[in-house]
Amino acid sequence: MANSTLRGTKSVHGGNPQYLIEKVIRARIYDSLYWKEQCFALTAESIIDKSIILKSIGGVTDRNTPTPFISLTLKLLQLQPEKEILIEYLLAEEFKYLRALAAFYIRLTFRSMDVYEILEPLMKDYRKLRVAHSGGYSLTYFDEFIDDLLTKERVCDIILPRLTQRSVLEETEGLEPRKSLLEEGEDEEGREREIQSNASSPSRPRFTSRSPSRTPPSSPDLRNTKRSRSRSVSSVGSGSGSDSDRGRYISRSPSRSVDGEEGDTRGRYVSRSPSFSPDRMQVDDEDKLDGDV
Repeated sequence: MANSTLRGTKSVHGGNPQYLIEKVIRARIYDSLYWKEQCFALTAESIIDKSIILKSIGGVTDRNTPTPFISLTLKLLQLQPEKEILIEYLLAEEFKYLRALAAFYIRLTFRSMDVYEILEPLMKDYRKLRVAHSGGYSLTYFDEFIDDLLTKERVCDIILPRLTQRSVLEETEGLEPRKSLLEEGEDEEGREREIQSNASSPSRPRFTSRSPSRTPPSSPDLRNTKRSRSRSVSSVGSGSGSDSDRGRYISRSPSRSVDGEEGDTRGRYVSRSPSFSPDRMQVDDEDKLDGDV
């Protein structure tokens, strides 16, 4: 019962899912110690604990001993987990061998359309993978492993199901054309250049004030006002000008008026203005004469 497929599983590519692995390799997996001790009574959840401690990928090593990677692949073929569970395996980016196991199972069991849509985004992963084979160990990269699944006929000593060409799926199934990562990088560089050029160019004002502005400083009215004020001040300081101009100038000063006040106020009066008018000089002379008397 441990080597049989679970009840209710669907046929894959018109046959038993376990038959995707060759009979000779499958029989060696059944006889291996790892299968009898570690793969017994595994579920779609508990198989995660076994896959995250994997040290390598591969099919058969020396003396035709199957690797733990291919043994767990056969166990997945027995369990036949749902597509949502496999997607969760792929989303676990911190466990690269779990992602490799899920990608290998998807390549064996899924349709060609789903294989291209699910596996091609994984080619952005450039981490190293350890490969176990009959001669020992070697190193590869995750993107190379995905490329082998999409282009080669035999991976990890397993003959892969036939995959429909991508060009045919683009014409018949509506598969989007594959975009190279180099083209994506060029597009991003072009966007960055546009942003930098827009930032360096002088920006035009977005909003224009539509409210009626006040008289600008350079308007002729303001110039005339300044000129009239300067003329009035100069005329008062020089002693020339009409009496009405003098009265307006004296009324604007903060000091009190001297005319018509008592003598106490006259004694406390101190002129703070730098200019002296003739009237003020007459008032001071009268004060001195009153003091002498």
